[in-house]
Amino acid sequence: MGGEGSALLAIAQRDVLKLLRDAPRLAVSLAFPVLLIAGLGSVLQPTVGRVTGVDAVTLAFAGVLAATLFQSTAAGMISLAEDRETDFARELFVTPVSRLTLVVGKILGESGVALLQGVCVVVCALPFGVAMSWGQLARMLPVAAACCLLGGAFGLGVVAWLPNQRSAMQVFQFLIIPQYVLGGVLVPLHGLPGWAAAAARAMPLRYAVQLGRAAYFAGRPGYPAAVGAGSAAAAWVVVAVLFAVLLTGGVLVFDRRERAR
Repeated sequence: MGGEGSALLAIAQRDVLKLLRDAPRLAVSLAFPVLLIAGLGSVLQPTVGRVTGVDAVTLAFAGVLAATLFQSTAAGMISLAEDRETDFARELFVTPVSRLTLVVGKILGESGVALLQGVCVVVCALPFGVAMSWGQLARMLPVAAACCLLGGAFGLGVVAWLPNQRSAMQVFQFLIIPQYVLGGVLVPLHGLPGWAAAAARAMPLRYAVQLGRAAYFAGRPGYPAAVGAGSAAAAWVVVAVLFAVLLTGGVLVFDRRERAR
């Protein structure tokens, strides 16, 4: 058990240190969500804010924060493809620890990276009128962890099937961008036509955003308008099921591909 725990922590620490040494990546990953919150949030205020009765900047903040945690962890899993190309993954897989431990360590490391980015997003959003009480912070912490874990499992589930890092980066763009729209990141989902509602329900990011807004707007008058259709309890169930399915499937596929090399 000690060996498993040490391996898990070593892998997680490696990813956090890689971020701290990569200043351009950190700067870009912070600039994008802040621009969405400040720029698009302000632009949407005369329309979305007036219709929903909720400040559009805070709507954007809660959605973008959840999306940032999800996307950062998911995209970080692309480094598994890089590790596979450099044979680092094979070196890991000959260590006397389980495949699940190695992959979970990777997810935890990327989750740590995403959480650091999330803290910076919160701090950078404060000057734009976003407030965060201690109660909201307490509710957001488990949600932030869930967003990271779901994103990591989603990233693993995608990368496990792809042959190299270049393919992974291209496919991630294709899979993430639609989720920003149908996941309700900037605008809560209300009154969608049947086909769009069905597509939105298939987006993992939607449930992360729903949890983020539910935690931030809990106890506020604008809660129904901010959270949209569905309950937070149902979203928690969906997130747990998706995490288990994506993690299990990703581990099995990744392990099989490594053994076949």
